[in-house]
Amino acid sequence: MPYDVIIIGGGIAGLSTAVRCTELGLRPIVLEKGKTADYPCNARFSGGIVHVAEKEMRAPMTDILAKIDHLTNGSGELAKIMASDAEKALDWLRLNGAKFIKGGAIELMRWVLAPPRPRRPGLDWKGRGPDMLLQNLTAKLEGGGGILEHGVRGSKLIQEAGKVVGVGGERDSREVEFYGRAVVICDGGFQGDAELVRRFISSKPDTLFTRGAGTGCGDGLRMAEALGARLVGTERFYGHLLGREAFNNEKLWPYPTVDAIARSAILVDSAGKRLFDEGRGGIYLANEIAKLDDPLSICVVFDDEVWNGLAADNRYPPCMNPAFVNEGGTVYGDNSLEALGQQIGIPGKVLAETVADYNRALEGGTLENLEPIRTTGVVPAHPIKTAPFHAIELCAGITYTMGGLAIDDQCRVLDANGVPIHGLHAAGSATGGIEGGPNAAYLGGLSKAVITGLRAAEHIAKCQP
Repeated sequence: MPYDVIIIGGGIAGLSTAVRCTELGLRPIVLEKGKTADYPCNARFSGGIVHVAEKEMRAPMTDILAKIDHLTNGSGELAKIMASDAEKALDWLRLNGAKFIKGGAIELMRWVLAPPRPRRPGLDWKGRGPDMLLQNLTAKLEGGGGILEHGVRGSKLIQEAGKVVGVGGERDSREVEFYGRAVVICDGGFQGDAELVRRFISSKPDTLFTRGAGTGCGDGLRMAEALGARLVGTERFYGHLLGREAFNNEKLWPYPTVDAIARSAILVDSAGKRLFDEGRGGIYLANEIAKLDDPLSICVVFDDEVWNGLAADNRYPPCMNPAFVNEGGTVYGDNSLEALGQQIGIPGKVLAETVADYNRALEGGTLENLEPIRTTGVVPAHPIKTAPFHAIELCAGITYTMGGLAIDDQCRVLDANGVPIHGLHAAGSATGGIEGGPNAAYLGGLSKAVITGLRAAEHIAKCQP
């Protein structure tokens, strides 16, 4: 049976697209490879914070644009749709069953999906705000005449006379095909596919910790690329710094993250040397670590003042101190930097010299002369002087990839010449060109999914005969 719209992926981007289609009189079908009603996806695993560029969704558009320009160094032209549609997306979510609370004093936490996740480490998503939102959107979809088809994994896009008219795939080991007037790729990023991660992000994908659901395997990206779609920004991802023991301890992910400590202290490699500008934040640092020949070679070094100050800050719960240690994470400590270096397997004398150079630059106001430079425009740098000194072994935790299919401001997928591929749209983390770039600019995964999903649905409805 033909449909008006075929949507690949049942995360928040896919369901938002589908529900908006039903509101506009279209008949959509969502193809979701998960086989159960509570299929895992990144939206369900998320903290439920809905924002754009860390600005609240009702902030003046000029303020959001200014923050986007700051994060992207003025290169985020496509990202402007995030500023223009933020309040509209929030209102649409509330009309479709989303409940919100104010999650904290900082602006980023103004709109948190309710009920919120508990303020403790580990993964606890069932019945929380994002899970309830997806349940509500599913009910709205089916109540509006749409269909959510479980257990279908797409493998090819079907074209007729230059127009995408269907999706071929597999269900229960059988080939299936679905036909419609338009197709929207909403199956998330490619963080769950080692081959694509190796191709674009890291030569050692097994050393990156999958911090999200890991269900985004780039199926839609591959299908569209086979038709000549252009890819953009595929080298960047949204993620955080985690304790390396997350690989063996499920209580140490997706929270607590080590970002707040790392961006205020120093990161050193196995030789005891700094490699990165820590002041650019945890998401940037996770991306840079992923590029290394050995992404599991980095430790963060800090002092006791940071451990009992920033690490205990409850603005981003759960805080590191004491949650990380209570759940089995190791924080090395010693009154001597030389001895601390021995504990983490790096030359203690070199570590002490690196710390001394950093402290002198900080005290003398010459951080810009360090190699690499240490910026302070986002967060201040803290000296490493108060014993005992501490260290945590790090890994890069990847949540979702920021790059993907090139789209225009109507979410139409573009080919290598920048021309829309007739009948093909994309939304959410399957798209590229909104987030990422040199700064690994993170603008908000949930808001991006909803904003692009609504735009795709509205453009399809406008162009229907």
